[in-house]
Amino acid sequence: MKYMFASDIHGSAYYCRKMLEAFETEGASRLFLLGDLLYHGPRNDLPKEYAPKQVIAMLNEKKQYITNVRGNCDAEVDQMVLEFPVLADYGILIEGGHTFYMSHGHIYHEQNLPPLMDGDIFLYGHTHVLRAEKKGAHTFLNPGSVSLPKEGNIPTYAILEDGVFTIKGFDGTIVKQIAL
Repeated sequence: MKYMFASDIHGSAYYCRKMLEAFETEGASRLFLLGDLLYHGPRNDLPKEYAPKQVIAMLNEKKQYITNVRGNCDAEVDQMVLEFPVLADYGILIEGGHTFYMSHGHIYHEQNLPPLMDGDIFLYGHTHVLRAEKKGAHTFLNPGSVSLPKEGNIPTYAILEDGVFTIKGFDGTIVKQIAL
């Protein structure tokens, strides 16, 4: 299976469009969103083409492919307009002998990990900083931010295929890669 992961769209129609184009180009079977879909948040500037209503329409068209975990900027009102579940605090994915614990990263994070077993993978967003590294008994993965990357990063998403997690820019550039 080939899966795509993305986080922190923050209402950007421009980057949502780029993300969904990448989803089609990659030929992934499922799109895992790690929260903060519609609202830009009080600490962020408005992202390029801030248009939450357009993002709603684009995401609803792909609802059968989307699995989402709730971000700190997601609310009940978002669930009223999105046609897929957005309020789950975490998700679990078991793939290729690996267990992925998915969270936005505002409740569970490296300093407050969920109950992981040795070898488990913690997959999160929230920081807007991409990450792919093994540390101790766990692997930490963050696809970065689709619309508002930080620390000099470019807008990114990630692909999981054949046990390899690859973080990419929308031009196809491989930014970081790790074999799980």
